[in-house]
This record gives sequence, C-alpha cells and structure tokens, in this order.
Amino acid sequence: MVVSDLLLSIDVGTQSIRTICFDLDGSIVALEKTQIQSYYSPKPGWAEQNPEYFWKKLSDCTNAFFYKNKELSDKIKGLSITTQRSTLVNIEKNGNILRPAIVWPDQRRTKKYRSLGYITELGFRLINMMETVRFAQSEAEINWLIENEPEIVEKTHKFLFLSGYLIYKLTGLFRDSSASQVGYIPFDYKRFGWCKASNWKWKAFPVPKDQLPKLVKPTEILGTVSHRAAVETSLPENLPIIASGADKACEILGAGCKNPNSVGLSFGTTTTASVNTAKYIEIIPFIPPYPSVIPGMYSPEIQIYRGFWLVSWFKREFGVKEVMDAKLNGMEPEMLFENLLDQVPPGSNGLILQPFWSPGVKIPGPEAKGAIIGFGEVHTRAHLYRAIIEGLCYALKDGVNKIERRGGNKIVELRVSGGGSQSRKALQITADIFNLPVIKPSIFETASLGAAIDTSVGLKYFLDVQTASKAMTHDSETILPDKKNISVYDDLYRAVYKKMYARLKPFYHSIRRITNYPEY
Repeated sequence: MVVSDLLLSIDVGTQSIRTICFDLDGSIVALEKTQIQSYYSPKPGWAEQNPEYFWKKLSDCTNAFFYKNKELSDKIKGLSITTQRSTLVNIEKNGNILRPAIVWPDQRRTKKYRSLGYITELGFRLINMMETVRFAQSEAEINWLIENEPEIVEKTHKFLFLSGYLIYKLTGLFRDSSASQVGYIPFDYKRFGWCKASNWKWKAFPVPKDQLPKLVKPTEILGTVSHRAAVETSLPENLPIIASGADKACEILGAGCKNPNSVGLSFGTTTTASVNTAKYIEIIPFIPPYPSVIPGMYSPEIQIYRGFWLVSWFKREFGVKEVMDAKLNGMEPEMLFENLLDQVPPGSNGLILQPFWSPGVKIPGPEAKGAIIGFGEVHTRAHLYRAIIEGLCYALKDGVNKIERRGGNKIVELRVSGGGSQSRKALQITADIFNLPVIKPSIFETASLGAAIDTSVGLKYFLDVQTASKAMTHDSETILPDKKNISVYDDLYRAVYKKMYARLKPFYHSIRRITNYPEY
C-alpha cells in the first residue's frame, strides 16, 4: 500500500454533481461541486433531462476539479461513479441519444401493458399481489415508451440507467454495476443478474436482454477512461473505473453500515431506511431487496418517497417568514426552522402526521395519502414543522421494525446521511423516537465515500469491503436518546401512529375512487 495513493469518486445526485478525492483513510483531500437542474417538466408530472446535460455537467465538474488540483492527477489510482437511481436513457448503437432521459421523480403512467399469462396472473391474485404488479407495470418507463413512443423503442440499441450511460461515456463500453439496477426492469434481485428467460418480469417489463448492459459486480473493474473521455473531462487516460452502485447503497456503506445490526437512515428527498445483510430479506412478501455495494449482500430498504422533501414543502407553503428573515440577516432559512423545533414539546401537543404525500408500490400502498390528525387551538406552524419531523421518524421506525422482524437481527444503532442529517435537533428527535443511538459520520459525503471504499477493494488496497470500511469510515458524534422523551413518543407511536393507516385506509380508497387521485 502506498500511503500517498488517492481514490476519486463522482457522485451524480439530484441537485449537484460532486467530484471528490479521498485518501486511504477515508479523508477528503479535495472536492469540487457543480449544481445541476436534475430535470425539467415538459408536461405536469413529467421529469426529463437531456442525458448529454448530465455528461456536460460531469465534465464541467471534473475539469474544474483538475484545474484546481493538477498535482493530484498522478496520485489518483482509480475512479468509481455513483448516481441517482431509476433514470432511464435510450441510446442508439453509435451512441446518439434518442430522447430525453426519464428521470426518477417522473409520475407518468401507462394503462396498457402485456398480459403475464393466465396462470401467472391467477397466482398473483391468490396472494393479493396483482394490484402491486399492475402498479409496477404502470410505473415502468419501458411500458410507457412502448405505448406512446414505439418508434423510439424500435430504434433503441441499449436501455441504460444514468449510471450505465455515464460509464459508456467514460469507457465506450455498455456496462453497469449490478448494484445500480434499481427500477422496473427484468433484474433478478436474489442472484444479482438479469432474470432467467422464463421469469414473468420479461413480460411485465419487456426489454430484450441484448438491449441491456453487461453487469459487473461491485469492486470489479468496469473499464478504463478512454482517450476521448480524458480529453473531455481532464480525467487521467486509462484510469481504472471500479463498479460501486446506486447512491443510496453507497450512502449507507459510507455511513459505516457493514452488518444487519446497523441501520442506515438516508434523510434525503426520498427518505430511506436500509441495512446490509447476507440474508435475502423481503420486508414485504414478493418485494425484493436491492443489491448492496458489498459483493454478495443485499440492502432491504423502506422508502418514504417524499421524505425530507416535506421540509421543502413546509418551507414553500408555510415558511415565508423564516425565508424573509433569513435573507435579511444573511443566513440560511433552515437555521430558523431549527428554532421552531424548540418552541414545541415532544409529541407536538398531540399533532400526528402520516408522511405519505406520495404513494408507494406496497409501502404503504398505491392508494395512500398523507394525513395530519389531532389539531387543536394551541397548534401553530411550529407544531406542524415538528410533526413533520416526528411523522417521518414514526414511518421510518415502522419500516425498521419490519426489517428487524424479517431479518431476525436486533437493530442496535442508526447511522445517518443525507441533507436532513445536518439538523442536530432532527437527529435528537430520531434518537428519542427509536430509543436508539444515532451516529453521525465524520463527513457528509457518504455516498462518495461508499463508492471510494469499493474502489479501494477493487484496486487491492484492502482484502474486502468490511476491512476497507473499518479503515475508511469514522464517526463524529453519537446522539443518545433523551430518557424523558422516550415514553411519550413510544405511547404516541403505539397507540396512535401504528393504528392510523389501517383506520384511514378505507377513506383513502374512497377518496381515490371519487377523485381518481392517485390515478388508478
């Protein structure tokens, strides 16, 4: 091991692209950040972006990085890329883009899809999973394209996620990490590869296998930086590119989650709870876990689709005063929102929020809606803000309890990442509601660090990911539960929150039937 050797990670997120250089201790040596517009909406509910835009912004970011850090070029020994999930790119054989990428927040759906066959559909009906399968088919980008843009499907040489597209631009090869395959595709989540020919997913998501990329396991080499890419990006030519995985999977590894006793909470736009485990766990029957960036392991995950987006929603709809005051005083509005949490006691004087502003496939269900109950004359905007944070934590706790029961492993700690993890008071609420210690990593850039950990193993600096994680991840703070708050949160969770969805579900179905929202 050469101590001066460095690792490079490129993280293509929803709001920015980061190029980050790490040493083998996991410390950040240099960082460059470029803001992006992840998508635009040509129609209500649509989310699209030109794939070339992502490549140009990535190139801008790496060029700026090496312009400022020329001396690091020879010390960087490998690269990995982690990206947002479920952003689909259609590409011709010569590399030309056929249409804008359909980006993950896209809400368009189709009502036309292929039959799975009488026997298969009967089986799904018998286990009460047919609506879930139909929901997945309606959400699948490939089915929308077949129905609405068949000429694009006909011309498509490869269907790639954003990760696979950027790897193609870097290497000239149609390859992607198996740990980046998160979406409505014929992927076998148990075996980390494309499904067998007989699997029902080929009918549900009809993409010919030869139109999908070759998959590479995490920590293995995807290829090297081509001459053309080196010219466009300033990356060293022939630099090895190591497979890591999708941003959420990289985040929990970078936060220090190496085993099923440690839960990673990602407080981002989509808020998630997940673990790394060698056991194949379906938290909800027939809903598979995602692939981990630790080879051979799984990351069963609970998602709150509009998680910490609710904070942005509150800021837009109810936080005008804080935004204006912050502007006048030259500070961030979030600092003033933090003060709102101090104005309200734990439990928000009985105001309880269910954070399902957007439905899920099965958790909680396609009919779900958000709800707030318990309003009284004492309640203010501050109560609503605290109820949002508490409601997100209740929902995460519900998910973590499912992970614990299905996996058979006792959860002993929570490790946090994402933008919301920068709120010290939100972390205290999390610790109190879970009655577990919350551990904050020493660096914020956990997705990039997770990718760098895989790079270090791929380049043989460490024997395996667990060893590399132990050497490269470090904790900055542990927030312990406040004993005086545990009881009120536990009582509200058990007596109120856990019963809300079952009681409100019939009303959600009625609302959906009457208003057709969420759309059938």
